[in-house]
Amino acid sequence: MDGWRTVGSWEPDKKPYFNWLRAKGYPVPDRPLDIWLPEDETAAPGATRSASRIPKELSDTAWAAECGLDYLRGPESDPWFLHLGFYRPHPPFIAPAPYNSYYDPADAPAPVRAASPEEEAAQHPLLGYYMDAIKQDKFFENGQGRAADMTEEAVQTMRAAYYGMMSEVDEHLGRVIDFLKTSGQYDDTLIIVTSDHGEQLGDHHLLGKVGYFDESFHIPLIIRDPSTTADSARGTIVDSYTGCIDVMPTILNWIGAETPRVCDGVSLAPFLQGETPSDWRTEIQFEFDFRTYFKAAHENVLGLNVDQCALAVIRDDDFKYVHFDAPPPLFFDLKKDPGQFNNVADDPAYAGRVLEYAQKMLSWRLRYAEKTLTGYSATPDGLLDRHIA
Repeated sequence: MDGWRTVGSWEPDKKPYFNWLRAKGYPVPDRPLDIWLPEDETAAPGATRSASRIPKELSDTAWAAECGLDYLRGPESDPWFLHLGFYRPHPPFIAPAPYNSYYDPADAPAPVRAASPEEEAAQHPLLGYYMDAIKQDKFFENGQGRAADMTEEAVQTMRAAYYGMMSEVDEHLGRVIDFLKTSGQYDDTLIIVTSDHGEQLGDHHLLGKVGYFDESFHIPLIIRDPSTTADSARGTIVDSYTGCIDVMPTILNWIGAETPRVCDGVSLAPFLQGETPSDWRTEIQFEFDFRTYFKAAHENVLGLNVDQCALAVIRDDDFKYVHFDAPPPLFFDLKKDPGQFNNVADDPAYAGRVLEYAQKMLSWRLRYAEKTLTGYSATPDGLLDRHIA
């Protein structure tokens, strides 16, 4: 879009990164993805403690940091904005040395899941489909078999590798922050660290960003406001419900710009000053469109047409309601069932609660429906803003 320029393109097919490797003199294999195979050629397929074949100084995380630093070395006085995206932690789940050995799999938490994939699958048709459809080869370059069949030990080994990739990102993000400090820009820069989605990582016998469980939607959000007015709130952990929709309004608020009406989110500036707005949201909503996953499974397996493949969720501290178009809904009592194994949507004792949360979701969708022109009237003189007329 106008006003944006790429400082490090990952697409198409990661070719800019592989070309960077070639320019560094690294012998990229005929199948470039082989750089993410285990360094130990005798390693078993799937999750491994082995390091990847690419050295840490040539990893895609190192490359992304270099792209960001190349940009930052340019503007020293002009205002600037950098969206620095790291690919990791992301499949394939393998870390370069020494990050592969940072964490002991035995210390990783065991997966939160039913006793078997079959028991998990019984909860809902969509979940049942995922049990068979998600394969390990989408997450490990040498993966074999179903993700649902990973042992607890394999899941913990995978998690240790995932944590290693997180530490690698942390180290390279530290390089960027160090540059801001040495160049005198740190105390003039708003820093936001977040992510685009979560990861099942073995919970509920799943891998990836799928379905309706919190693991796929719960993401980090760290904000460092350099303003002195934020000093009293530094280090605060906020447990209020926030979302990606709040990031843009927060940035606009910080630079003194207005948030367009079409934005659904709200600035998080009060939290950065140590305040919690009295009218802050008490629940969070999220949605997932599963029509684009696994080709035409919605028709061939689930018996749905392309316009029936969406789900919407409303969740607070006590309950979670999952609404589908054609498939049956889900309702979880989070106080009694935090792992979300027992669907009580059809339990008469919860009928009133299910109706209450369905109505909440309808009200939410009505309020945040498409509103590009909401608040305007079409007149012979063009669009008239009804809020100031």
